[in-house]
Amino acid sequence: MALGDHLRELRNRLLICLAAVAVAVIPAWFLYPWMVDVLNAPYCDALTNLDPDASCKFLETNLLAPFTLRLRIAGYGALFLAMPVILWQLWRFIAPGLYKKERRYALAFTVTATLLFIAGAVTAYFTLTQAVSFLVSIGGDDVEIRSGIENFVKLALFMMLAFGIGFQFPVVVVALQMVGVVTPEKLASWWRQAIVLITLIAAGITPSGDPISMFALAVPMYLFYGISIAIGRVWNRRKRKKASREAVAQKERRAA
Repeated sequence: MALGDHLRELRNRLLICLAAVAVAVIPAWFLYPWMVDVLNAPYCDALTNLDPDASCKFLETNLLAPFTLRLRIAGYGALFLAMPVILWQLWRFIAPGLYKKERRYALAFTVTATLLFIAGAVTAYFTLTQAVSFLVSIGGDDVEIRSGIENFVKLALFMMLAFGIGFQFPVVVVALQMVGVVTPEKLASWWRQAIVLITLIAAGITPSGDPISMFALAVPMYLFYGISIAIGRVWNRRKRKKASREAVAQKERRAA
């Protein structure tokens, strides 16, 4: 395809994605109460664990904030609902330019990255209760803390986004090994530096800044680092065996 054809193809794919998001806004708007209840659950659990008589309702002093917040949450919900269409259109755009083997790897990486992102978001959600408990309790008994809904929703969404991005760590490490940038042996020798680097990354990308969230993200990343090294070793072993078989087959063809 010529450059103009590629651009028209990209435009059509983007229009389909935008249409999917626009359609998904409608159910997301009506799902707003349910989404707020889901986000309110860890906040309420944290407050009632500290004080059984505490109010679980968010405090909002800006009269216009709820409407803009509902629009924003409906937009996030629509993006989530339309994500299968978006990923499919992205795949349909890049797949024609890949070889069959490359398509298989690209599809595997895409599915793995999506599942890991969801796993990270779920982990962040279940970490919120402990994170909020820590943030509320650290202020002391004489300080009553009630979060505004906009601030808490922003914290929850950014927390899930940070964990989702952090859980992409093994995908990046495995990809670097597959293209030969690093070797499993070299990564294994860097485990001390990796611990420090992972801790700094976890501390930097968790929006709450509390130690509970940091370790909840850092510990899985430590495990992912070891799993990535194991996958790299299996990949290299299979690659060497394949190269050996091809060398033997080439010798046999020459002898014949």
